[in-house]
Amino acid sequence: MSSPTWTPDALWSERRNYRAVCWRLVEAQHHVSTLKLVDSLEEQALLEDIIEETKPRIPAECQHLDYLLATPFRYGAPYPHGSRFRRAGHTLGVYYAAESVQTALAEMVFYRFLFFSESPQTRWPDNAAEYTAIGARIKTPSALDLTKAPLDRDKGAWTHRTDYAACQDLADTARGASLEVIRYMSVRDPGGGANLAVLECKAFEEPRPVERRSWRIRLGPHGAQAVQDHPRQHIEFGRSAFDDPRIAALNWQR
Repeated sequence: MSSPTWTPDALWSERRNYRAVCWRLVEAQHHVSTLKLVDSLEEQALLEDIIEETKPRIPAECQHLDYLLATPFRYGAPYPHGSRFRRAGHTLGVYYAAESVQTALAEMVFYRFLFFSESPQTRWPDNAAEYTAIGARIKTPSALDLTKAPLDRDKGAWTHRTDYAACQDLADTARGASLEVIRYMSVRDPGGGANLAVLECKAFEEPRPVERRSWRIRLGPHGAQAVQDHPRQHIEFGRSAFDDPRIAALNWQR
């Protein structure tokens, strides 16, 4: 697919103010996974410090952020696979999030299904996996909205399911124009929600998550069920929830 041509000046002229809480899911055991390796909280803190020293560095402009917000911006190790707005290799970080928890859940479930589609011999997990939905407040005068005119004229390029070349080119140009956030349609969410690609750490209005919610996601032969206990809420993604040939070909009985 040929990439749309947008110059830094053209993108700069389309910048918008943007402020919202965005959502991202992380595995719930991120804060307790090392506890089983030690005998006390003091030892855990020491172990976490040692592990931190082995990780790629956090850029200076991101060091004021909570690690859950700063982690996607770590440099020093190659990004193993390209994503929609980030190229593979030693490339600048992107914080991906969604405008709603529902969209964040859809993104997570899609990629879990994709894993099982590409690993046909792997059995469904016996238990539901626990996740934390973290809400981060974003505020910037320099956002692009790919769902609005005139950028939406290239919707086909921005929403391709597997070819990210146009989006990666756009992100490079956006960085050259000092833009901080890209708002775009989620191609995974059956509800048609929007996602964000945060390119710069200064787009975070608060240095820490402003809200956390606990979710459990169960995967199985009938699809996925996501449940939040407090407040009670549930969302289901059936076999046909995602319009993607890779998921359509998934072997559900395993």
